[in-house]
Amino acid sequence: MIATAAFMLLLLSLLLQIVGLLKKELFFSYYLLLTAALLLFTATAMRSAVIGFFAITNSYESLIFYAGVITLVLFLFRILTKVKTPPPVSFLGTLVAIVLLAVASSPNLPKEPLPPIPALRSHWLVLHVTFSFIGEAFFVLAFSASIYYLAVKNDRKKETADQLIYTSIGIGYPFFTVGALIFGAIWAQYAWGSYWSWDPKETWALVTWIVYTGYLHTRFVKRMKGKLSAILSIVGFCFTIFTFFGVNYLMSGLHSYG
Repeated sequence: MIATAAFMLLLLSLLLQIVGLLKKELFFSYYLLLTAALLLFTATAMRSAVIGFFAITNSYESLIFYAGVITLVLFLFRILTKVKTPPPVSFLGTLVAIVLLAVASSPNLPKEPLPPIPALRSHWLVLHVTFSFIGEAFFVLAFSASIYYLAVKNDRKKETADQLIYTSIGIGYPFFTVGALIFGAIWAQYAWGSYWSWDPKETWALVTWIVYTGYLHTRFVKRMKGKLSAILSIVGFCFTIFTFFGVNYLMSGLHSYG
């Protein structure tokens, strides 16, 4: 019920953002994002209390948490940061969060709050998943800014988008690195007795990390930016989506339960 209320607030925020794109920007729409994020985190907290563990051990719970972090990041970047997020970027990011919640509402995803299996009752798993999703939430912002960069022609708008891509990936990259690779490897050792087993999800997480590493390499070493950077950001985000959904439903492996 709480997640449904958050979903409706995101839809309302999206509609208000559309009005803002066509006429005058309504900052109230961004505070709806904050409210939705708080509701989603509340849903996670309440579910955690019911199952006796942090509720982030299956696809439904992960999507709720992931959407909450995305909406919080969108709010913070639009309202509180020096580099204000252009309204179309916030719109695209909000749309991504709505799609994730729509997927979470699918009848194919079990929603009954059940205690996780023993292999999942690890604080290393909690750190692995939460840090990964925090990093990926910033990648959503970078993805949205990349689409905006490729769509606009104005040089000043392109510069703003490029800076936003760089900033959001710069913040998200260490979170993703620590969460997906380091904490993930420690949890794998705890759960399966091996730090790395070339499980499909591990492999695709590594591929995703390599793409974002390539992005940062082109910025730091080659001093490259612009269209190539935007494309790398989009490819990286597509890999995060495939790692979460594609690997879960198209490939079998140690992560098949999540």
